[in-house]
Amino acid sequence: MKPAAGTVVDSSVLLDVFTEDPDWVDWSHTQLTRAAQHGAIVLNAVVLAEIAPRFSRIETLHEALPSMAVIEAIPPAAAFLAGHAHAAYRRAGGIREAVLPDFLVGAHAATTGRRLLTRDPRRVASHIPHTVLVTPEDFS
Repeated sequence: MKPAAGTVVDSSVLLDVFTEDPDWVDWSHTQLTRAAQHGAIVLNAVVLAEIAPRFSRIETLHEALPSMAVIEAIPPAAAFLAGHAHAAYRRAGGIREAVLPDFLVGAHAATTGRRLLTRDPRRVASHIPHTVLVTPEDFS
């Protein structure tokens, strides 16, 4: 399936830019710019929750987001897929309980036919394999 317009962006990429992470800010900024050339920067409530602690007010958070950012609800099909991916991860011996957010973000991208821009694709790549990923490994 050809990816739909827009890119779902994981919180790690936004946090790199907001915190000016010395190891990742350049890569993340470049990838956000590239993603914006393909349509909207798509965020959901999970991503907002993960970046929220960096901001004291929601208005400040909204002002810090890229101009092409849109906030979209997680589709029910994505929540369903994420729940099954998380269960498969746990059955396979996954030890981190808090990975469900990763699956929600990845499933959002997968069920809407969008790419997922992330620095940490391991769990999504393994448990939602049809997700189109944009990761550091893609741009060496």
